[in-house]
Amino acid sequence: MNAMEHDSLVSTNFFFKHQVDFMRGKVRDVYNIKDEYIVMVASDRISAFDHVLPRPIPFKGQVLNQIASKFLDATTHIVKNWKIAEPDPHVTAGYKCEPYPVEFVVRGYLAGHAWRLYKEGAREICGVSLPDGLKQNDKLPQPILTPTTKAHESHDLDISVDEIVAQRLIKRKEIQKLEKISLELYEFGVNHAHGQDLILVDTKYEFGKLDDEIYLIDEIHTPDSSRYFYADTYEEIQANDQNQRQLSKEFVRQWLIKNGFQGLEGQLIPPLTDEFVESVSERYIELYEQITGEAFEKRSYENINSDIEFAVNAFIADLIQ
Repeated sequence: MNAMEHDSLVSTNFFFKHQVDFMRGKVRDVYNIKDEYIVMVASDRISAFDHVLPRPIPFKGQVLNQIASKFLDATTHIVKNWKIAEPDPHVTAGYKCEPYPVEFVVRGYLAGHAWRLYKEGAREICGVSLPDGLKQNDKLPQPILTPTTKAHESHDLDISVDEIVAQRLIKRKEIQKLEKISLELYEFGVNHAHGQDLILVDTKYEFGKLDDEIYLIDEIHTPDSSRYFYADTYEEIQANDQNQRQLSKEFVRQWLIKNGFQGLEGQLIPPLTDEFVESVSERYIELYEQITGEAFEKRSYENINSDIEFAVNAFIADLIQ
């Protein structure tokens, strides 16, 4: 194991007080406490094309966790969310909600997956019509909702609002509420990003229910769930038909595509070089500082497992008397 891999949190295997069960996601380790609370540890694993890449990215988990934590705190006027506390730089703890089976993707620009479909000739995405003549990364006439079904083993699949209702995944009245909340959260994110000279291009929200109320769950406006462009050079780059400067995971996807991997059957993930891993880590830290306007404070990895265990158990003891 090289020094870079030693300075990262690859995975965890705790048994906290009142722990009922445990689930390892692509990036997060999720602990169920008393069937009432969730402790979510953001590891330094990184995924792309629904595959976990073979090497972790130092400080990535801390960046994701702390950005999400800040935005969860800042958006409670729009919708309640699951967060109760941030016991450790890599950890958020909160309420256990029953998740909806759909993820809510809001797009303000024609980028990433949507652009790939459009380029292949699609003029309707998730039931939303798009005009002819758009270029990659053009601003859309208005932000659109392009939901996807959640997939644990395979790729997430696009789905329209009408299909969600027809498949009885969510009732129409409820999905109208979720759509409204998603667009309001996106507008908040756009305005915040504008103040930091960034453009929030697109983003993903996940929701759940608790006591028959809608809650925002998981992360919000992080580089894993969102795509950001630099605002100051956007117009010039578009005018010249060049690739936008962006702070998101898309550059990881592009690097993988260039190296022959798109998550398709038979394709092998290319080896990640030290230089590439370090550059990804630097991008994540850059985004944190750019979007929060604060200096990033690198946590110590020296006793990270015992630090997390102590902090979380103290949180649980305080919560459950």
